[in-house]
Amino acid sequence: MSDSKHSGKHDREMLLEMMHSTTKTSAEDLLISYKGILYPSVLCCLETFQALETFEAREDDILVVTYPKSGTNWLVQILYEMVSIVHNKEPLLDTTMIEFGSPEILARFKDRPSPRIISTHLQFKNIPKSMFEKKVKILLVLRNPKDTAISFYNFHNSLPPLPSYNSWNLFFKDFISGKVCYGPYFEFVAAWDNHFNDKTMMAITFEEMKVDFPTALKKISEFCQLPLNEEQIDLVARCTSFNSMKEQSENTHGKLGDSFFRKGEIGDWKNCFTEDQSKVVDEMFEKYLAGTKLGKMLNYAKYCKW
Repeated sequence: MSDSKHSGKHDREMLLEMMHSTTKTSAEDLLISYKGILYPSVLCCLETFQALETFEAREDDILVVTYPKSGTNWLVQILYEMVSIVHNKEPLLDTTMIEFGSPEILARFKDRPSPRIISTHLQFKNIPKSMFEKKVKILLVLRNPKDTAISFYNFHNSLPPLPSYNSWNLFFKDFISGKVCYGPYFEFVAAWDNHFNDKTMMAITFEEMKVDFPTALKKISEFCQLPLNEEQIDLVARCTSFNSMKEQSENTHGKLGDSFFRKGEIGDWKNCFTEDQSKVVDEMFEKYLAGTKLGKMLNYAKYCKW
């Protein structure tokens, strides 16, 4: 994946252009596998995964970790706004997922000013070891599995680099079996729960951000040591509300804006799930997350029961 012909363009702009210009083909061509996990072949390559193993973290890095369609772009925008206020500089939204693009793009992370905001969908076992050695602050964003699945399904059918599905039922089977990009949802969350460190990690849910945004912003700013007063919190809230980001999506995500910012609702899953499908997810939750710290945070009874 060479980026020489795109020289002069921001990395983010380059990758968005690649996504938009991709022509949908077979799932086999659109996906690659690395260590048993599927990834979009248009955006990821084996050389970058190998280079990530020696990635050098900084102590003041902030790492945003999410399973796909759990609020990634939302959190990254929030952090950029906070950093711009605290450090009195314009936010530069040129970051990409750390696993996206060529090794050359990854190498350019070395030139980014601190504090760097880094985002990823990688599973715990594939996070660069230096992130833990440097005790980087890790912000884990969770979303209830049923809304995540619906959002991921629509994302597959609207984003050129991902395989399309003829029906929700077909996608559901792959989602439950983990045959989707970044692997099984429940194993993703369970692995982070098993290694959760309250000193260096903070978990927050998509749902609590939707219900009480100002309080969520305060928690994020305190954890990331980005002190903001009430007026500044209010400013960040206005700039990063879902409606505000959706309105600005053409500027931030080009022609793919609608794919990244669709509804952002809680409970949309009830429009697609059958009762049997709902029970399957209920059983998966009981198996992997019931009684865990992160499982309790998901407030499953409130957001995932009929």
